[in-house]
Amino acid sequence: MPETPHVPPHSLEAEKSVLGSVMIEKNAIIKIADILHPEDFYYDTHSLIYQAMEELFAKRSPLDILTVSTWLKDNGKLDEVGGQSYLEELTNDVLTASHVFQYALIVKQKATLRKLITSGSNITALGYKEDEDVDELVDQAEQELYKVSQTFLRNRFVHIKEVLSQTYEKISELHDPETAKKYQGLQTGFGSLDNILTGLQNTDLVILAARPSMGKTALALNVAQNIAQHGKSVGLISLEMSKEQLVERLFVSLLAVDSWKMKSGKLSQEDFMRMGQVMDSLNNSKIFIDDSVGSSIAELRAKARRLQMEHGLDLLIVDYLQLMSIGKSGTSITNRVQEISEISRNLKGLARELHIPIMALSQLSRAVESRPVKIPQLSDLRESGAIEQDADVVLMMYREDYYEEDTDRAGITDIFIRKHRHGAVGRIELLFKKEQMRFYDIDRKHSFADLPVEAL
Repeated sequence: MPETPHVPPHSLEAEKSVLGSVMIEKNAIIKIADILHPEDFYYDTHSLIYQAMEELFAKRSPLDILTVSTWLKDNGKLDEVGGQSYLEELTNDVLTASHVFQYALIVKQKATLRKLITSGSNITALGYKEDEDVDELVDQAEQELYKVSQTFLRNRFVHIKEVLSQTYEKISELHDPETAKKYQGLQTGFGSLDNILTGLQNTDLVILAARPSMGKTALALNVAQNIAQHGKSVGLISLEMSKEQLVERLFVSLLAVDSWKMKSGKLSQEDFMRMGQVMDSLNNSKIFIDDSVGSSIAELRAKARRLQMEHGLDLLIVDYLQLMSIGKSGTSITNRVQEISEISRNLKGLARELHIPIMALSQLSRAVESRPVKIPQLSDLRESGAIEQDADVVLMMYREDYYEEDTDRAGITDIFIRKHRHGAVGRIELLFKKEQMRFYDIDRKHSFADLPVEAL
């Protein structure tokens, strides 16, 4: 016997009950208008009827069998849906409209299953496009599934009392040392910075910006080390340095030796004795490095999703933002400023999607060098004001000894918190030992009131 073709998921009874409920109860449409749309109905006739209901609701017209049939007749669709008699059948089959929301959920669930089937077919078709970039195709496939996941039941308005008790509970727990820790973000390992930021928060885009050679890669690696020491998983996307160079820096930092001594073979016997401990520490840390050249935002998304799925991902670090591209999907972008804007928006979206903080390193423009006071400002973010807009936290690095050799602040790095969406801004000081590629917390923090006016 021939196989019976698969019938897509649907519920005739639920679709009829939704439509009948709307026509017998004037407020029923209000309960479902935000979750249900004409394309969610399996039967074309039902889709047309619900379209009429949406149109009438948008015009604030009353909704009943007469107004719906009139709209369908005026638009030449009444006979197409089965005429007046079918509308009467819909209303006669529903005893009460009190369950209209539950009926709508069933219709929406079936529609989501059908979209999943369609997405599966689309993904299958992508697999045959052998001439196209594989990373782009994988990203398109992931986007197909993501679109399906976003179609079913977005959040609705809730009364404030539903959130109030949760907020009170959170405030109470924040004031209890034993429970406050669960609301802290990832601890960077620098106490003065963590005190201001309360750690790196999930969904946040954190920008770490500086002029070249200020030590932003070293600081990012130190943060990665500190977070990984607590069993967290850190992903490093490096577009500037190779994975070998990054691991060497991590090694030097943990060993706390002069990098020149390591490269020139001048390590002491004591240094060699400590190597085993450093090796064990790095071996046991969940730090994952990707040094692919020319990474596009599509490729980055795909790799980050895969890393989170396979090994977990608590923090993603991108070094650095201006070396990224948006790939083939960005052919309509006409200039670099637009491209960087698109990249920063995508990074923020990825942070929200993966529910992790993303730290993106960024170059500052040369405008800093032309000023008498070379302390960086938000306006110095290179190539795009959108970086400032999309970021939740903007950290800017400044070393006085970079510009003045005989300064009495040698080794001191100022970290300016120029933007902090969730709290205070200010300035902290870290000690940077350049030869070790390592920062040390000296636990000094300041407000912007401590700075000269021209530096604000």
